[in-house]
Amino acid sequence: MARARMGDENGLVRAPRPGADGAVMNAAARKIQRVYLTLTLGNTLAASFIWGINTLFLLDAGLSNLEAFAANAFFTAGMVLFEIPTGVVADGWGRRMSFLLGTVTLAGSTYLYYLLWQLSAPFWAWAVVSALLGLGFTFFSGAVEAWLVDALRFSGFEGGMEAVLGRGQMVSGVAMLVGSVAGGVIAQATNLGVPFLLRVGVLLAMFVVAFWLMHDVGFTPERSTHPLQATRAVLAASIENGLKNPPVRYVMLAAPFSAGVGIYVFYALQPYLLELFGDPRAYSVAGLAAAIVAGAEVLGGWMAPRIRRFVRKRTTVLILSSIIGAMILVVLGFTPVFWVALVLLALWALVSSAGIPVRQAYLNDMIASKQRATVLSFDSLMGSSGGVVVQPLLGRAADVYGYPASLAFAGVVELIAVPFLLASRRQHDRADQASASTGSADAEQQPS
Repeated sequence: MARARMGDENGLVRAPRPGADGAVMNAAARKIQRVYLTLTLGNTLAASFIWGINTLFLLDAGLSNLEAFAANAFFTAGMVLFEIPTGVVADGWGRRMSFLLGTVTLAGSTYLYYLLWQLSAPFWAWAVVSALLGLGFTFFSGAVEAWLVDALRFSGFEGGMEAVLGRGQMVSGVAMLVGSVAGGVIAQATNLGVPFLLRVGVLLAMFVVAFWLMHDVGFTPERSTHPLQATRAVLAASIENGLKNPPVRYVMLAAPFSAGVGIYVFYALQPYLLELFGDPRAYSVAGLAAAIVAGAEVLGGWMAPRIRRFVRKRTTVLILSSIIGAMILVVLGFTPVFWVALVLLALWALVSSAGIPVRQAYLNDMIASKQRATVLSFDSLMGSSGGVVVQPLLGRAADVYGYPASLAFAGVVELIAVPFLLASRRQHDRADQASASTGSADAEQQPS
């Protein structure tokens, strides 16, 4: 009854209605989902304006392949450095506060990137600002997903998270499709700096949207007059619920390889496809590559809950996604034909995207609410740490052996994640077999 009353105080009236996955979604849950989808749409649109041209932007600024991917590595290093502190901000000061700080930080650092391009700045300046970009994204990672899961559980929603997270991925894919194509076309019509200015404008608009619509529901931040003590307490609890929890730990240990490869492949495909296409200034082709990934993300988000209806364990989806994705990258590395490369790119993106909502649901069903944002941030940290090492190594391989060989090497690196996923599977956690339509019990009620 307390939950129902609180829902009414927030204007969330219970009116059950079946969702797309067959689970009942009341009016409170529908409102929370709409806010989540709005935030996802705006954030991804802002980010994706530069995704199709980022590597070309860095190369145009005078950086070598090694320096360009090293700059991206500093971005991921910034995410590694700041993931835990910003996760603690989300758990200690609120997920809404974390999101608002993220929009301001990312807008400011993106504008600095634009200035560096105009000034043809030295590499050290790109490294510093890239780390600040990483800081901006860490305010988002974990916070929005934690806000969604806790608010939905509080509202009385008892369905599986694959469907909701899948819808979020579909919306993200549509935004990425629009933003990446627009970014490539606008860059070709104007210059490579304009998409960065567009990102700044949309991020500032998202600050206003989040300020009015996003409120911490089902979660009370534990503010402390001793922030360092609070940070240590939350971090210790997060490690206890994260790295010390075997099924969670092994999924996290797989992240550096799969995430590091994903980041590299996405950005390496821009110059690689232009190379195959034969026109180094066809920026719209680079935007097309990002658009294909976006379209695959939409389809993958739609497929995820449907695949789970036919696959008993979530880890089965994750393991097959890694193996098939790695095989496609190896084949892609030996493809000299532009249109064949586009088809393989679409298949790789589809396989990878279909596994993402399943992985998110698997982790969330094993994490306690109070440490959810910090543990999810720690998981993001693990993925980013892989990017710090993998990107410059594969970027160097591209300098020495060419982009095709570096993509084949990336497929081999992806396979290293599989043994860790198998180890998580062997823990037989209840979350592994949770139904896509019913979900599992809260992590607090689950045996580790």
